[in-house]
Amino acid sequence: MKQVPTQYDFSPMLFFIDTADITEIRRALSWGICDGVTTNPTLVAKTDKTFDSIIDEILAEVDGPVSLEVTVTDYETMMDQARQLTARGSNVVVKLPMTPDGIRATRTCTEEGIETNVTLVFSATQALIAAKAGATYVSPFIGRLDDIASDGMSVLADIVEIYRNYEFDTQVLAASIRHPEHVVDAARLGAHVATIPIGVLEKLFRHPLTDAGLTRFMEDAKRVPSLD
Repeated sequence: MKQVPTQYDFSPMLFFIDTADITEIRRALSWGICDGVTTNPTLVAKTDKTFDSIIDEILAEVDGPVSLEVTVTDYETMMDQARQLTARGSNVVVKLPMTPDGIRATRTCTEEGIETNVTLVFSATQALIAAKAGATYVSPFIGRLDDIASDGMSVLADIVEIYRNYEFDTQVLAASIRHPEHVVDAARLGAHVATIPIGVLEKLFRHPLTDAGLTRFMEDAKRVPSLD
């Protein structure tokens, strides 16, 4: 008879916040549902701070995985940056691009015990390559695929299925999340992680019936006699 897995056989979906803004990170952490952080050069540029100061701020606040991206494209310099970044904290995950040099660096990082996040993934074949190189995470960009009239969730589903077929250890990190339905769909498909902008993370709390119900409850509470 096939054994039915217990609840303890499953890992919960992780929420990372996709930002380099320390105020947004602190806000997400205060809710108790943020498990890590992802950044990229575009997000860092929006802060008007130096990269070093941003790293220091984030690592001082976050215990979970923090993805920090290399800013070069050749293998040797990528590896120099990867080693420098991982030396900044035990929870640093090095983001590497989906390129031949990036995958080569991923393999070397894997051999050296450096956790990696292969970014700018847009196809199942790219994700397969990243997993074969030993990536810790792979980041399919769901929203950007939708932007070009492709089906981001279909690609995500393919990646999850392939990883399950071959029992890859690489975790699927749904990126470029644009709205709450992206989060729900990624969870239904079995993505291990969703990295979410603060605006979308805030929307996960909201429903008009919740707002209406809370307003009614608060109004009714005023009519309840005080214990004093």
